[in-house]
Amino acid sequence: MNRVAIRAAIHVAAVFAIYLSAAMLIPAAVDLYYGNKDWRVFAFSALFMGGLAMAVALATHGNAPPVTSRFGFLLVNLLWLTMALAGAVPFLASSLDMSITDAVFESVSGITTTGSTVINGLDHAPPGLLMWRSLLSFMGGLGVIALGLFLLPFLNIGGISYFKIESSDIEDRPFERFQTFTLSLIGIYTALVIACAISYAAAGMDGFHAVNHAMSTVATGGFSTHDTSFLRYADNPAILWTGTIFMFIGGLPFSIMILFAIRGRFEALRDPQIRVYAGYCVVFAVAVAIYLRVTTGESFFQALTQSTFNFMSLITTAGFASQDYTLWGPFAVTCVFVATFLGGCSGSTTGGIKAYRFLILFELMANGLRRLIYPNTVIPVRYGDRSVPDDMQRAVVLFISSFLVLWAITTVLLGATGLDFITALTGSLTSLTNVGPGLGPIIGPVGNFSSLPDAAKWICSAAMLLGRLEILAVLVIFTPTFWGR
Repeated sequence: MNRVAIRAAIHVAAVFAIYLSAAMLIPAAVDLYYGNKDWRVFAFSALFMGGLAMAVALATHGNAPPVTSRFGFLLVNLLWLTMALAGAVPFLASSLDMSITDAVFESVSGITTTGSTVINGLDHAPPGLLMWRSLLSFMGGLGVIALGLFLLPFLNIGGISYFKIESSDIEDRPFERFQTFTLSLIGIYTALVIACAISYAAAGMDGFHAVNHAMSTVATGGFSTHDTSFLRYADNPAILWTGTIFMFIGGLPFSIMILFAIRGRFEALRDPQIRVYAGYCVVFAVAVAIYLRVTTGESFFQALTQSTFNFMSLITTAGFASQDYTLWGPFAVTCVFVATFLGGCSGSTTGGIKAYRFLILFELMANGLRRLIYPNTVIPVRYGDRSVPDDMQRAVVLFISSFLVLWAITTVLLGATGLDFITALTGSLTSLTNVGPGLGPIIGPVGNFSSLPDAAKWICSAAMLLGRLEILAVLVIFTPTFWGR
């Protein structure tokens, strides 16, 4: 890695930080509107970050290096690190008197759309701060989609991109109409947030809370404006079903939505990962609804409403909760644990392992079993009607292997900080999958991460970034080969 590439990556990150500092004026305006003095916090943060970023951008301005995968890895990591640190500044300067550890944890949780929080008293927090949390989720969700659609496929570490669904002429020249794709993506994403906010408001949610929850819902971010998350709306089925629908949409590949907007390509719905994703959403929701109906005696509609909302939240890694599902019984809790691994589709706002990886993994397993019987047979691994390239197969196996190893390491590290086994096990899992709540009384659906030791919060913050950047994009920069010439 040469100095020119490092300098160029720093320059791009600094320019990005300028735009991020401008976004801080939005919560400043919100605080001004509501008469909260914290508007000064965001005005100062915008001025400080904007000035610092401008100085760095001017100091690093120069010729751009060739766009290579090595430069791409460096830039991706630097952009997300910049976003995490810059996003923490308003938390650190706010009236909540947060420590550096808590401020960085909250910022990382927002931009990675994890939804874990260390803030108590959200119902009485400054409105601008609540808006900033939601904006971090909104921007993080958009970044996650771009990561899955454009960057990860380019870096050859996974992702079923827009270009693999499109015709071969676009696949060969993927950036030919990049600006069109980007504008379409931003337009569709913003339109979904607006539609979600209107739907929440129509269902009975206060306007300010509707806007905040809409940004976090479509981003599958999980940040709520209430300490009790959606328990506040547990008796309003319209709000819960609204959240369920938009979380499901957030878990769909945005490449499909781009195809609808640009080409009207309805046949893209045949993408196999959509069937897998929808299939396990339905199976978990219905199975636990039946279980709740039998064990609690509540109406099937109520059980289905609660089950569908909470499992949609878990599977899409949104992290909202409308009930304490740890009290639903052993079968339901076991299903919750399994659902934490899943995730939505590639190119969506979700985290987790994701449906396309499960599809390819099961194809690899099936082919391996067939070759035990017919060892000389050449059987291609297929994704729908297309063969899966060898590098994609390797990326899937490498990701899942790395995920399991890091889960074990992170669990041990959290245990070393003094956390109990369940908290350590599910805290590491929920951080790597960007789900939000774990299991147990501390970080469960009615708890938060505020009581964790500072060391545990830093470990979880690192795990959240690892999970959001699909693990491999982070691990590669720690190899000697990456920094060699």
